[in-house]
Amino acid sequence: MATTHELVELKFSPKEEENKAISAPPFRVYNSPSVPKSPFLSRLMSSTSNTPLASPVKKAIASMQGYLEEVGHFTKLEPHEAWLPITESRNGNAYYAAFHTLCSGIGVQALLLPLALAVLGWTWGIICLSLAFVWQLYTLWLLIQLHESDSGMRYSRYLRLSMAAFGEKIGKLVALFPIMYLSGGTCVTLIMIGGGTMKIFFELLCDETCSVKPLTTIEWYLVFTCIATLIAQLPNLNSIAGVSLIGAITAVSYSTLIWVLSISKGRPQGVSYEPLEDAKSDVASLFEILNALGIIAFAFRGHNLVLEIQGTMPSSVKCPSRLPMWKGVKFAYLIIAMCVFPLAIVGYWSYGNLIPASSDRLLTALYQFHRGGTSKLVIVMTSTLVVINCLSSFQIYAMPVFDNLEFRFTSAMNRPCPRWLRSAFRIFFGCLASFIAVALPFLPSLAGLIGGMALPITLAYPSFMWILIRKPQKYSAIWLLNWLLGVLGMVLSVSVVTGAIWTFVTKGLEVHFLKPE
Repeated sequence: MATTHELVELKFSPKEEENKAISAPPFRVYNSPSVPKSPFLSRLMSSTSNTPLASPVKKAIASMQGYLEEVGHFTKLEPHEAWLPITESRNGNAYYAAFHTLCSGIGVQALLLPLALAVLGWTWGIICLSLAFVWQLYTLWLLIQLHESDSGMRYSRYLRLSMAAFGEKIGKLVALFPIMYLSGGTCVTLIMIGGGTMKIFFELLCDETCSVKPLTTIEWYLVFTCIATLIAQLPNLNSIAGVSLIGAITAVSYSTLIWVLSISKGRPQGVSYEPLEDAKSDVASLFEILNALGIIAFAFRGHNLVLEIQGTMPSSVKCPSRLPMWKGVKFAYLIIAMCVFPLAIVGYWSYGNLIPASSDRLLTALYQFHRGGTSKLVIVMTSTLVVINCLSSFQIYAMPVFDNLEFRFTSAMNRPCPRWLRSAFRIFFGCLASFIAVALPFLPSLAGLIGGMALPITLAYPSFMWILIRKPQKYSAIWLLNWLLGVLGMVLSVSVVTGAIWTFVTKGLEVHFLKPE
């Protein structure tokens, strides 16, 4: 029988306590269907039944055991989780989720949609746009459900979930490059559009009579990068919730302003809804359609960020993180639908096949066709909203890159990243993205190719991961549905990438290095 002295010896020495605190991973509470009674607690309760401390010890242990059985079991997290910018703070909520989702889910990529409708036509364009919206919303729901596993693990990064589902090697192979490409490539595109819009903004304010020498496009890229890198010094994902709110407000504002102005000003002369070019063959026509589907796929992105956003939330049996996350996502995607569909439909109605060949086609069309008949204040306001949105979106899309850079350091050194090194990492990434924007100004022309490469992340992998992790009954409705969507997503991805390459081969691609327009 254990004695009181033996119970006291269960405590750690001060040095052992310190070492245990350093090495022990942080814990989070997570719901579990059933929690078995602890045999250790049962033995300890029986061993103390005849000691002077029996009554208070038994009450304390019984209370703790009841609490654990009510709450569930503890979810172990890696020690490095508390040192990384995505999971450093876990006090997020449904509002933060809505802000981040809106900021990442709606933006300049939606301005390309009228071009997709110009290829697909009215009926098929709207049908494909609607199906893509519903499909990606379903896979988004799958990811939210998979964030918390039955074993107690929280997957706060898309790459970790992919590795858990497909295995470490295959998971990295299929997900690492697309995720990093989406994050880094989007930041490069934002520099191009944000810097180019700042140049237009300056030209609107300073006309020919202005004595100030205008900056070149490269210099405007550098100005945008400096501002974005300065904002990027905010420490973690939760700390940029206010920035994402500003980005969401500006995105909704300029999207609404663009399609309202397009309607109020009417269609310019010469608008036609015929195909942009007569296809030389059925094969060429097919690949044009596939390229348009890639543009639609590129418009609905952000799945590589949903697990990261959910990872900033606390979780308990009464309120698992999937509940506020899904609540915030539903509200965000309602707003996204109210912005994306009018942009695509009204943009195509207003300009048809006159959409300019630039990375922000609808915005450029507004400047090109209505600059003379629209108040300068309205154009300046639109440009300002676009720049602010690009600066805000840069932060959330760059966060996975920052997180990955710091993960390399913390894994190697086993300590948090110093503040000066964290700042250096972010400055380095800003300079790298700015250099790519200057050196490869033709990257926005690869929108169809980028959309095709991102398709599995959005439309295929979530379905496969659901099957591998949740293991639904074979040939059940949910099993068949996810297999169908997963296979269809992979086929569509290969087809869109092939279509984009075919378009480049047949039509050519204007490639010029270190010469942004």
